[in-house]
Amino acid sequence: MGAQAPATSQLETVLASLDDSKAENIVAIDIRKKSSLGDHMVVASGRSHRHVAAVSEHLMKALKDSGVNNARVEGLPSADWVLIDTGDIIIHVFRPEVREFYNLEKMWQTPDLDDGTKH
Repeated sequence: MGAQAPATSQLETVLASLDDSKAENIVAIDIRKKSSLGDHMVVASGRSHRHVAAVSEHLMKALKDSGVNNARVEGLPSADWVLIDTGDIIIHVFRPEVREFYNLEKMWQTPDLDDGTKH
């Protein structure tokens, strides 16, 4: 498959893979109106270092099988927090304690900014 899958198809692939790997507390956040980093952010937990690594490796294989060959991965060796960035979707797989500490969902689930909002 030469062309990269559209973001909605990628999101479906990501969510199905995480569910299949028994990732916990899977949250998908639409960030299109919040950031130019991507279209969606997905946050999930694994039960242990080993589970976080297995979930992440399974997800990278699912993405590659769906035609996403450019995903960047960080954090896999320690498997406390693995970040997988496809360009359209940013996926964070955490151990529960690390996820609670950083609390990314709270930061990214704030209401969308209006175009006229000043920072």
